[in-house]
Amino acid sequence: MRTEVQALVLLALTAGPVLADQPLSAIDWLSKSLVTPVAQPAPVEPPVTPQAQDGVVTESLGDVSTDALGVLAPAVTGLPQALWGGAQLADIGRLFADRGPNLPAAQSLFITLLMAEADPPIGLPRGESLFLMRVDTLLEIGALDQARALLDIAGADRSPEIFRRYFDVALLIGDEDRACEALAKSPGLAPALSTRIFCLARAGDFDTAELTLDTARALGNVTPEEAALLARFMNPDLDETGITPIMPKPVTPLVFRIYQAIGEPLPDTSLPLAFTYADLSDTAGWKGQLDAAERLSRLGVVAPNLLLGLYTQQKPAASGGVWDRAAAVQALEAALAAKDPRLVARTLAPAWALMQQAELEVPFATIYAPDLAGMTLTGDSASAAREILLLSPDAPKLTQGLTSADPAGAFLLALAQGKLQGVAPVDDTSAAVARAFTTPEIPPEVQALIDQSRTGEAILSALPLLRLGAAGDNHALTEGLSVLIATGQVEPARRVALQALILDRRG
Repeated sequence: MRTEVQALVLLALTAGPVLADQPLSAIDWLSKSLVTPVAQPAPVEPPVTPQAQDGVVTESLGDVSTDALGVLAPAVTGLPQALWGGAQLADIGRLFADRGPNLPAAQSLFITLLMAEADPPIGLPRGESLFLMRVDTLLEIGALDQARALLDIAGADRSPEIFRRYFDVALLIGDEDRACEALAKSPGLAPALSTRIFCLARAGDFDTAELTLDTARALGNVTPEEAALLARFMNPDLDETGITPIMPKPVTPLVFRIYQAIGEPLPDTSLPLAFTYADLSDTAGWKGQLDAAERLSRLGVVAPNLLLGLYTQQKPAASGGVWDRAAAVQALEAALAAKDPRLVARTLAPAWALMQQAELEVPFATIYAPDLAGMTLTGDSASAAREILLLSPDAPKLTQGLTSADPAGAFLLALAQGKLQGVAPVDDTSAAVARAFTTPEIPPEVQALIDQSRTGEAILSALPLLRLGAAGDNHALTEGLSVLIATGQVEPARRVALQALILDRRG
């Protein structure tokens, strides 16, 4: 039996794979978890011929292109089905790459656009280029849950490049057994050596895993460093050299997971954001989990309840930094559970101040605004509660009936409720916001995109303007908000405007 297995392993290792070109969106830290199998003739598809009738472009229907797949339907997002019009893939890619610190509502809109179900650009050959670009952008901003949702919609075995990303996301989330099972069920996906050994060992088939590695060594298919790392993974107690295997560059999710498995986890602070997810596991310890959850919450890529669950998991072990925030949240939780407004008044303002320092205001507001709505508070706690309600996703509903004698407060309430007509701005920034909603100013080049039904590009073009607006450029703020309103994203525009006025993101 061993001879038969050895023959199969030898055949697999000596058969040279046909290497495919990297997709336009490939990122350098993805694992080479697959080798491209011998190419099969592509199925013949009926040609897609755009036809113009009364200015409307139509295309013949067929199977849904991978590029059209999304998790969020137009009815949910408010985005048009024909999101991209006649956009060029390279132009979309450049807009995806123009990222930087942004207001949470703008980041949320960006993620929504990446996850949206929408027709691919007119004229783009049927395929998965835009889909992979969207997934890779989500991975680069640390949005693993969202990337995995997109990959699940497509199906892990839809193509080698989709499975490559699916496998890496599973490694980072800690669900590698599921990925190995998917690989075992899809013989058309040819696993690379390291992936095959990893999955064999995870399944407990150490004999075949060791034989595969031995044969690869004999044929020179692995470097000494790769062989040492794989050997240590299969037997963590084994240390043939007396030193830790040299860390390869770049660090891939597979390498990262193997180092964790051998008890020598790599620090993720200098690695891409997606690696932060590994610290959400119990093996990272409570402090590591809290740091990771705060970092990802600040980016808006995890649910706020994840952060709340970790804050309240146990009693803080020390003081300062994240420990103070956990203690403050636990005190507020106790006050709300007791339904005692006096206790809430004593605990809310300190907790809010700590969240402001950590730039975690929006996830905090998302969690606590419903509990604070209608509660009678005074002083600093009342001011904190008002800001929390205004930053909540449900601000239009939760602020109904509220009034303010302060002109700045009155403007914020009118903005949240969509009733700005007749309400006077109080400073240059609120005047910039008011102009967007009453006398919009759209850059000519972006107006041209809107006129050509290239809505996705127009929205993406607004995000850098909003970033400048948050940093103090009021003209850019007016233009960015104007574009969102013109493309039908009125509620996101209101949330962005409220955050620009309330949050301090000037650097």
